[in-house]
Amino acid sequence: MVAALELTPSVAVCSFDRAGVVQFCNQACADMLGITVDAAVGQPVASLCSRGVRQAEHDALVEEIWSKGHSPPAGDWQVKTGDGRELWLYSTCIPVWHDGKLAQIFCMDIDITQRRKDFDALQAAGENFHQMFERSSDAIFLLRDGVVEEVNPAALLLFKCEKAERLVGRKLHDFSPMTQPSGELSSEAEARMTDEASRGGNARSEWHYVDCEGALFWAEVLLTAISLDGGKLYYVVVRDISERKRAERALHLAAQVFENSRDAIVLTDRGRRVIALNHAFTVITGFGPKDMLGKPVSLYRSGVHDESFYREVWAQVEAGDHWEGESWGRKRDGALFPCWTSISAIRDSAGRVSNYIGIVTDITERKKSEEHTRHLAEHDFLTDLPNRVLLLDRLRLALAAARRNHAMLAVLFLDLDRFKMVNDTLGHAVGDRLLKEVASRLVHCVREADTVSRQGGDEFILLLSDVAGPQGAAHAAETVLHSLEQEFVLGEHIAHISGSIGIAMFPADGDEIDALLKHADIAMYHAKEEGRNGYQFFSGELNARIVERSGLEQGLRRALAEQQFELVFEPEVDIASGAVVGMEALVRWRHPALGLLLPERFIGVASEAGMMVALGQWVLQEACRCARGWLEEGRELVVSVNLAPAQFVHKDLIDCVGDALRCSGLPAHLLELQLTEAMLMQAGAQTEAVLGKLRGLGLRLSIDDFGTGYSRLGQLKDSPIDKLKIAQSFFDHGTDTTAIRTIIAMARSLDMTVIAEGVETEDQLQLLRELGCDQCQGHLAGNALGAEP
Repeated sequence: MVAALELTPSVAVCSFDRAGVVQFCNQACADMLGITVDAAVGQPVASLCSRGVRQAEHDALVEEIWSKGHSPPAGDWQVKTGDGRELWLYSTCIPVWHDGKLAQIFCMDIDITQRRKDFDALQAAGENFHQMFERSSDAIFLLRDGVVEEVNPAALLLFKCEKAERLVGRKLHDFSPMTQPSGELSSEAEARMTDEASRGGNARSEWHYVDCEGALFWAEVLLTAISLDGGKLYYVVVRDISERKRAERALHLAAQVFENSRDAIVLTDRGRRVIALNHAFTVITGFGPKDMLGKPVSLYRSGVHDESFYREVWAQVEAGDHWEGESWGRKRDGALFPCWTSISAIRDSAGRVSNYIGIVTDITERKKSEEHTRHLAEHDFLTDLPNRVLLLDRLRLALAAARRNHAMLAVLFLDLDRFKMVNDTLGHAVGDRLLKEVASRLVHCVREADTVSRQGGDEFILLLSDVAGPQGAAHAAETVLHSLEQEFVLGEHIAHISGSIGIAMFPADGDEIDALLKHADIAMYHAKEEGRNGYQFFSGELNARIVERSGLEQGLRRALAEQQFELVFEPEVDIASGAVVGMEALVRWRHPALGLLLPERFIGVASEAGMMVALGQWVLQEACRCARGWLEEGRELVVSVNLAPAQFVHKDLIDCVGDALRCSGLPAHLLELQLTEAMLMQAGAQTEAVLGKLRGLGLRLSIDDFGTGYSRLGQLKDSPIDKLKIAQSFFDHGTDTTAIRTIIAMARSLDMTVIAEGVETEDQLQLLRELGCDQCQGHLAGNALGAEP
């Protein structure tokens, strides 16, 4: 706003408050009064100029503005300045509101001394009228009965007409838009003004005209009526006031922007004392005009920043007229708030700093949003624990501190045991609830300075800073395991889980982030191999195992491509007759360097590497091919093939089985697919549909290692299962006769065949014969054979 007023040097502008004290004075006003801006601000306006005999009239007009809040009509005033000069001013006063109250009055004056002298001379010297008419700097029209009869050169210049004929013979409202800004028709407004001049001698108005080039401009019009020979003659003085109108508009818009801005705005003089502040400043900070006007803005600092901060800010303002940045503000009640502050210097027409303007934006909500976004980026969405991004950052800082202080830290890699079973049997919603509860327990197991992070799934990492050696890490691991052993009450469900923890120590097990995380992961896998629900420290031996495991995975991929696998077959014998009735296909790997490897050596690696579908398909196709060969030799034997869990849930399982039967030419009833109880427990429409489609191919279905899982009798009854295979574990460490008798009785009740595996002695075989078991396999029944049994 101040800048807009300084850019109109031909318009003198000043403002004063209710006490009549000058609050603002532009350079044009100071020049007109013959003083400096600084000398004017703060002085009573009455001491700067006098309106002589009309002073009381002017005082009454100002009082009416304060009482009614309306702008009076503009008018000519004769004033006497402090240095004794007498001037004629065309003056208008505008009330300015702040926070719903009239705060100041802005006066805008144009020096019309010369014009008044011209006008007075024109009236006083009728004999020189024509000369004055021609030389006047104002446009003058002579009208007879409302029609232009003569115009002076200034009128041609103002209306941008090359010749007088463009104006003569027409009415003035012909050069006006249809309506004036007030909404009144131009023709009606001109008639009213003419009538006023006829009755009162003259009339004054502000008018919109259109020049001969079609451009609209503002003008001040003075219409004077003269009686001549019984007729009416008018001379009209037209003065271009477009610049003043633009200044008024700029002032109005600036005042509106200032007052209605949602940002807090404060204006100071060149001494940085507050001279104005807007409503938003009061809303945001609580400080009002009474608190701040006339006081140094430095009194309202937040107290957060030191003096060097403010020295740097003002140094930038002085050097480049501007500074902006993030800072802290203080409210009236003492509360602090983050803000974006912009400070600019305002210079007058002479290039001198006259004011400073500060704009303050409250960024509290933006900072909260940024903090929320940063929190989401650095924390797990489910448990709200730090995620891997934040963990790596904290681990980097912890390692730097440990190196600096020659301290130790520990990384604990935790993987939950049996979580997948909870998730699959009770549903993902319960699984998510369990993870949240685990997270809560883990946080309570460590110190506030430590970090608990969820890496995804059921994996967590605990970072223990400045730990008291391996003993401290072991104690923390034991605390975690004990916490996890306690039952989890999840609504109407109760779950029991445990955890496997791998521990890597700094600096013994690595001095970089990647090494520590990798080694803790390796140790965690070793803890799982050792039986779960325990913890293991990293060691070189563990690393060697992992390297070997990685080598096996790479070798497995080559083995599939190079056909390094082969099958052996274990006979299945009918106990009553002693005849071989079937063969179970068992896979072996002919490793080029390690020799023949049993499944225990490589199946787990293949499963984790996602290779079981491809490997299982090869076994299925090869087993069917071999069984077809036996059939062609006259031996009708059922070939039994184990299905891996990954195969069972694969979308192409039915097509793969069908292709194996079709390509080999093996009758479907000679193929038996073995499932596990865990696979059968995935009860649902999809599982039942897969079992139904497999049975629809005409093959047989059996359950391997029966008795080690938790199959429900009702589920077995509803499934198309042909055979139950008693798990070998019932013969280990002494024969479990009761369990075997129960399984056989169950199979009989469900009209299923029952076979026992792992039969090693004649006593075991005799027991099975007495209990009514149908078939057996194992060392006593015959060793595993090649493809030619």
